[in-house]
Amino acid sequence: MPDPAKPTSAKPDAASSGSTDPATDPKSKGSEEHLDMDDIEKLLAEASGNLDQAAGKGVANSGSPEPFNLGNLEPDASSGERQSIDLLGEVELDLRIELGRTQMKLEEVLQLRGGSVVALDKLAGDPVDIFVNGKLIARGEVLVMNDNFCVRVTELISA
Repeated sequence: MPDPAKPTSAKPDAASSGSTDPATDPKSKGSEEHLDMDDIEKLLAEASGNLDQAAGKGVANSGSPEPFNLGNLEPDASSGERQSIDLLGEVELDLRIELGRTQMKLEEVLQLRGGSVVALDKLAGDPVDIFVNGKLIARGEVLVMNDNFCVRVTELISA
């Protein structure tokens, strides 16, 4: 029997009662900042699953993939008639004929005047390059016809 003259402690002995201090116990209901190991493992597993799903790894395979339906690939009756080449009459293309190339310093370019001669990397009579929209499509030779320069296509470049 306890002695009534002895004062009793407000905190029970942790070893004898099996409970711990609520301020330091992570499983304590009174402290919302502390999580137990099960809660931490659940949060980590959920975060890992979300990362896998965002990276496309965790997407569940629902069986065999479904084939893509291309629809009707047969030509329409209206497309059976041939269209005239005149449809391309107003298509704009960037056509460039390159006689040759050279590298010059800015100082040399500023000194160019009428009648100046610029040496190119090709010789006279070498084929010129024909570019359409920046892509080399052919080579040809420069001709003079009726006092105008023109280019005769001598070689088509395959894609």
